[in-house]
Amino acid sequence: MKTFYPFLAFMLLATILTGCYNTERNCAHFKTGTFEFEALVGTELTKTTFVRNDSIEIDYFRGKADTSYIRWINNCEYVVTKKNPKNQAEKRAIHMKILATDGDSYTFEYNIVGETRKERGTAGKISDATSRSKKN
Repeated sequence: MKTFYPFLAFMLLATILTGCYNTERNCAHFKTGTFEFEALVGTELTKTTFVRNDSIEIDYFRGKADTSYIRWINNCEYVVTKKNPKNQAEKRAIHMKILATDGDSYTFEYNIVGETRKERGTAGKISDATSRSKKN
């Protein structure tokens, strides 16, 4: 029985160490391109498509386009500010942070600058091109 405890401790330690892994963060792959993001708004699943280059992001949501400026803090974090805000709420900047990447998708965390409440989402890259052709 005395030899069983060291074996059990070794197995527990091995399980803990192999359970720890580094999350992939290939953020540079997501600085530019065309992306899609789905979110639940009320009871409806809605899709937003956005095109991002190094300093501008254009969001396409429910048939309308909205342009924002992007200021990169580092390869995985940036701040989004609306180009033409329509009200006080739209004047507030949003801090975005890429937490993990997996192929052509990334998990991100965002919050309004100055607020502590954070939300998470996942976006998928659908094209490397930063121009969007109009669909008929």
